Amino acid sequence: MPRPANPPAFHIITGGPGSGKTTLIDALALEGFHYMPEAGRAIIRDQVAIGGTALPWSDRAAFAELMLAWELLSWHEAHARAGPVIFDRGVPDVSGYLRVSGLPVPAHLSEAARLFRYQPRVFIAPPWRAIFMADAERRQDFAEAEATYEAMVAVYTELGYELMMLPFAPVTERACFVRSAIAGDLD
Repeated sequence: MPRPANPPAFHIITGGPGSGKTTLIDALALEGFHYMPEAGRAIIRDQVAIGGTALPWSDRAAFAELMLAWELLSWHEAHARAGPVIFDRGVPDVSGYLRVSGLPVPAHLSEAARLFRYQPRVFIAPPWRAIFMADAERRQDFAEAEATYEAMVAVYTELGYELMMLPFAPVTERACFVRSAIAGDLD
């Protein structure tokens, strides 16, 4: 599959865990934006339910492969949705996850990140201690959230994406920021 000259209207929101990405995407969905949910939490719930080991605390490489499969499926399914589609993470996030985990990024994952493209401008949520919370599915501490953010900055930059940092602001203001950027008002 050649790299598209004009990537589809797929907009990624990425960053470290607990930085408000999913809350922002939920708010945009209430406004009518189509979205593709994050892979990690769903995979964790499914693996726990079936007694699987493809979990970030058991088998990080297997967990990454499931995330890659999820992100590729989401990318394909999003083509059936009209208008802009917001992604809670994307294919490149899997590379960032492996880097943070100290695992090598396999060639097939690098190729997937090269081929399956999103809009060139990626929204990134910086680590935000005031809203960060761990839970049963998000076991990372704030230091790992910061490391994940740095890995995402590196991966997306290396892939030629332009990063737009989300403001430290209430979700309504963040949603306005994303809407304006998608509409081209922040150029």
